[in-house]
Amino acid sequence: MSPHRRTRRTTALVSAAVTAGLLVTGCSSSGAGSDDPNAQITLSVGDFGTFGYKEAGLFDEYTKAHPNITIKENSTTQEGDYWTALQTRLSGGGLDDIQALEVSRIALATSDQLNGAFTDLSKAPGVDKETYLPWKWKQATTTEGRTIGLGTDVGPMAICYRQDLFQAAGLPSDPAAVSALWAGDWAKYVEVGRQYQAKAPKGSFFMDTATGLYNGVVSSNAEQYYRSGKMAYQDSAGVRTGWQLAAEAVKAGVSQGLKEFDTPWQTAFSNSTFATTVCPSWQQANIEKYSGPANAGKWNIAQAPAAGNWGGSFLAVPASGKHVAQAQALAVWLTAPEQQAKVFQKVGNIPANQKAYTLPGVTDFTNPYIGPKAPTGQIFSTAAKAITPAETGPHHGDLHGAFSNGVLLMEQNNKSADEAWAATLKQIESSIQ
Repeated sequence: MSPHRRTRRTTALVSAAVTAGLLVTGCSSSGAGSDDPNAQITLSVGDFGTFGYKEAGLFDEYTKAHPNITIKENSTTQEGDYWTALQTRLSGGGLDDIQALEVSRIALATSDQLNGAFTDLSKAPGVDKETYLPWKWKQATTTEGRTIGLGTDVGPMAICYRQDLFQAAGLPSDPAAVSALWAGDWAKYVEVGRQYQAKAPKGSFFMDTATGLYNGVVSSNAEQYYRSGKMAYQDSAGVRTGWQLAAEAVKAGVSQGLKEFDTPWQTAFSNSTFATTVCPSWQQANIEKYSGPANAGKWNIAQAPAAGNWGGSFLAVPASGKHVAQAQALAVWLTAPEQQAKVFQKVGNIPANQKAYTLPGVTDFTNPYIGPKAPTGQIFSTAAKAITPAETGPHHGDLHGAFSNGVLLMEQNNKSADEAWAATLKQIESSIQ
């Protein structure tokens, strides 16, 4: 959702006008910047949610070692809002020196339409391709072999749950026992929700949102929105299963029906009105931020019903930037294993640089707020190495957003599963195809 952060909302596609403008913008400048390596410059970093660089002290660390450089972070809360603004800047100018790209956008960013806007980071000094997760590196590499983004994090999933609410509903609260409740099958997760709801404290729901369930199911499926280079969402195993289980959760009343990342969702954490949330690694920071000090020690973490990846991002350097060389150097440094390990320890983002897994404080890390006795680092890093990503395409993010919004039609607008499905397909046909 990355990452905490990753507020996963999508927006409309890049229009033909934006695409044309982007190609002009991407080639409009050599991006050489000043020839003086000691010149005083400011590097701007555009990102969304919580990438953790400021929180982990990395910007301060870098500028201390490079006193001629000032770093300005331009952060947007919602990824969808960030992506909308980035599309405008790609066509009209005003790009940051470094631009973050969410994984659902990377297929579009590496397409023939857009990849010329970004520099080839595989040629940047200090980059070591072999240290990144191979599938993560491949996601940001074009058919011509240009790598336009360096992986920051990945989104291996778990289930975060409230121990106290589980106990109140007569369910086990130990992480191993909780993991066993739904091991191997997302349908079991929904069934445990029915058991919880039967004895739940008044005003409490098993899960925060059925969209989170849908996202979890799809993210752990080998088939999502594309097949053999073409959109295949209508008969996708992942989409169909995710939709069915989300509909069951809504019908059974086990979901509070919240929209992820919006204010009511944030407030529900502190009000303790739901017991579980599908928990990519980046979700940990959201839980701590919104649950607050009063709920410290009440959360814990269990394995997800199935392994999968939800979220994760990249750092890209626009070719039209004024300080391309310096921006590339900063991007390489921020995504190096030592820095990714520090971010993980501070905000929970699982590194995309697999060399970080061997560093102290990663695999053996335990989150003092979420699961202080659970092997948090081991759960997420093991899951990250086991991920086999599904095929993606240029419209992956938009399709994912459309179906997530379709689930909300069931949750918040009382639409039947069939009505919501029909409305979702209609919306896709009018705005995407």
